[in-house]
Amino acid sequence: MKLRLLSAALLAACALPALAHQAGDIIVRAGSATVAPDESSQNVVTPDLDDLGQFSVGNNTQLGLNFTYMATDNIGIELLAATPFSHDVSVADIEIAKVKHLPPTLMAQYYFGDSGSQLRPYIGAGLNVTIFFDEKITNDVDGRLSNLDLDTSVGWAAQAGLDYQLNDTWLLNASVWYIDIGTDVNFDYTPNGIGGSVPVTIKTDIDPWVYMLSVGYKF
Repeated sequence: MKLRLLSAALLAACALPALAHQAGDIIVRAGSATVAPDESSQNVVTPDLDDLGQFSVGNNTQLGLNFTYMATDNIGIELLAATPFSHDVSVADIEIAKVKHLPPTLMAQYYFGDSGSQLRPYIGAGLNVTIFFDEKITNDVDGRLSNLDLDTSVGWAAQAGLDYQLNDTWLLNASVWYIDIGTDVNFDYTPNGIGGSVPVTIKTDIDPWVYMLSVGYKF
């Protein structure tokens, strides 16, 4: 009898319509976030190795977090955060460095549908600040490279996503961002690895797509 009553209660709970986002809700999402750079840069031209071409920046996946406050039933304000992303940097198919960054992004969002909808697609636009740190040269090319430093980037961001409400509190989310990240890559170059070094600055656009699959909880 108890088992039948429990089963009936669970079925009844599943049958209840899930209440989607409403004004005043706070939504916390956590999941897998992948940064896939669509990079371009000035060519790296050296006095002794000639033109080495552009920088290449590898993908990286970390724990993604975002926090949304629903100002109305349809308008949200979201902060995107994550554990630090780490990228391999290569030139002429040779890895030369690793860099880490944090990309906090503040978005204004519009959610389609109404507060009774179980499926809520949304779009957003906002501002990104990308902070680079722990820049390390992993291959100094026979003593030619030193003192790597990347400038902080400030740029725009755009977003599209989809929430699927499982019940009144839990939801599933899929979202994608395009983020405008541009930085000056600064380093010292020593021709032939001997003698005096020359300061070099290479303007680089990273401009990644960020893909995230997550689970969310609504307060």
